[in-house]
Amino acid sequence: MRIATYNVEWFDALFDRDANPLIDQKWSSRYNVTRADQWHAVGQVMRAIDADCILVVEAPNHKTGRSTVDMLKRFAGDFWLRAAQAALGFTNGTQQELAFLYDPHRCSIRHVPMSAPEFPRFDSTYAIDLDVDAVTDPIRFSKPPFEAELVCHDGRRITLVGAHLKSKAPHGARSKDEAMLISIANRRKQLAQAVWIRGRVDQVLEEGAEVIVLGDLNDGPGLDVYEELFARSSVEIIMGQSQGPAKQLFDPHAMQMIETTGANPFSARFFPARDGVPLDALLDYILVGPSFGKQASNWRIWNPHSDPKLRTNSSLQQALITASDHFPITFDF
Repeated sequence: MRIATYNVEWFDALFDRDANPLIDQKWSSRYNVTRADQWHAVGQVMRAIDADCILVVEAPNHKTGRSTVDMLKRFAGDFWLRAAQAALGFTNGTQQELAFLYDPHRCSIRHVPMSAPEFPRFDSTYAIDLDVDAVTDPIRFSKPPFEAELVCHDGRRITLVGAHLKSKAPHGARSKDEAMLISIANRRKQLAQAVWIRGRVDQVLEEGAEVIVLGDLNDGPGLDVYEELFARSSVEIIMGQSQGPAKQLFDPHAMQMIETTGANPFSARFFPARDGVPLDALLDYILVGPSFGKQASNWRIWNPHSDPKLRTNSSLQQALITASDHFPITFDF
């Protein structure tokens, strides 16, 4: 089977307020890309990755008069995707939902939120002391992770935790000092979210179940200067790097960053407004539990700038660049 995670930048903006697709020559919410071009590029990419289930990060907004599930099914139908059914977890108010597309002939997915005394449901509040002042701080997800039960065609059951963690970017900062303070505060909140997710991973593993954490974690080993203040990245926390091998999650790209071996992989390319020089970052992951062992294979970042398999397919390369500022990650088992 093939599992994928794909952050589609402002997928929501490709549908009107009545959930009808906007396939025209007006600008999309991607810079210098029309809505029609982005629509067709996303479709071409999803057909190319040909996954049995896809976590869609930044899925179209679910609200009165609009259904994320219906919009994704309409999109999948337009491109004859195998992954033609959709499932939605907790909704949120950010216009960026977490949802799955999946092939109903190969698997099924349903939202199964869990809870534990120390680690409550992801749509509630988690109490943790963020700044070591002996006072707990309430933490909430702006985008509560999607806890799904994946049932494969052979009956195998896997817990999927689809996540889009809080950005560390200092939005709204009016000075360098203020940007530093906001960045540090945002990192504290993101690390708390990672501890919350790791608590759920431990809960699943203790129950003897299989687990995969996937999505846009907005972080990675060695990604920014503030990481030195906190010893570990949120990705390393979720992976359980401080725990024994029997409890650790694995992603080869994350391990490559931790071990700093070879060229750094990246799953997203941004163009900051100040100088136009691209910023490359590894933000997207598929972290698999220890039960997969040698069954796990063929992680792939569909990166049009570095994947040698894409050099002979200029059409797909351009579609990947047009569709989003993130590139899909796929994993086979």
